[in-house]
Amino acid sequence: MRALLSTAIGGPETLTIGELPEPTPKPGEVVVAVKACAVNYPDVLVIEDKYQFKPPRPFAPGGEASGVVVSVGEGVSAFKPGDRVMGNSGMGAMAERVAFREAALYPLPAERSFEEGASMLLTYGTTIHALVDRGHIKAGDSLLVLGAAGGVGLAAVELGKALGARVVGAVSSEEKAQAVRDAGADDVLIYGRGPFSKEESKALADAFKAKAGPDGFNLVYDAVGGDYAEPALRSIAWEGRYLVIGFPAGIPRLPLNLTLLKSCDVCGVFWGAFAARDPQANRANIARLFELWAAGKIAPKVTGVFPLEQGGEAIARLGRRDAIGKLVVRVAE
Repeated sequence: MRALLSTAIGGPETLTIGELPEPTPKPGEVVVAVKACAVNYPDVLVIEDKYQFKPPRPFAPGGEASGVVVSVGEGVSAFKPGDRVMGNSGMGAMAERVAFREAALYPLPAERSFEEGASMLLTYGTTIHALVDRGHIKAGDSLLVLGAAGGVGLAAVELGKALGARVVGAVSSEEKAQAVRDAGADDVLIYGRGPFSKEESKALADAFKAKAGPDGFNLVYDAVGGDYAEPALRSIAWEGRYLVIGFPAGIPRLPLNLTLLKSCDVCGVFWGAFAARDPQANRANIARLFELWAAGKIAPKVTGVFPLEQGGEAIARLGRRDAIGKLVVRVAE
């Protein structure tokens, strides 16, 4: 079967179209003919061996996909050949077929496209786990979202509003700011590109504080890291929750004296590990997302669709941090 393959450590330019053996479902597995595969930041890292997991080569990147069931393994009862599905495979989904664990799949609603289905679970699953399980969000909270125009960023804006928070989205351009306004943010802040000098860092902290108001942000959703982290932490409220999502701008070093002065929490958010450790709680979160999706309160924003041959270009665009919303690789019609 055709796949977009990583055969050597390197950037998106090293990816090539090649062949992999077709998967056969093991007990508890479902083989899916992939129609669409979303691009996520782990795809940027994994091909350079910078991700937590390093799959043996050759491998296909992509862990969030949708398609049609072609075969099921022993013990599978929830799906049958011909079902439209969406799910998280972990890796390997930029290929014509991929095997999923039954528990990692969900029915794709008839009214939703394959592109939409491929773009839902990772970003919104991460975000509902971050805001609800780790951030204990409640109506009336104030929420700062860094990188608010990206896939997880827009998910945080939408979910924050759906859960009753006042949401401020921070982005790097006016185009991104408009996308965040369209997603329902109450306010936006446009910041410059780091790294920042000491004076620039202080100015950004002051800008965050001005948007927060006198009490600070109850939650900070940080999907950026780098030099943006400390200024954001300085704007947090007493007993606020700082949610660590990702590091496209680099891994920050936070001055821990700030956590003492604000009596705040710094909370790591690792959705994949959470889903594996507590699948029942994760499925409850996903069920809640499907309800919000059906009610029109959340919806993945797909802004670019690439053929499989251009999957590397999609990954490169995400790595440059100039993408808005979700980019999707269309594997088959």
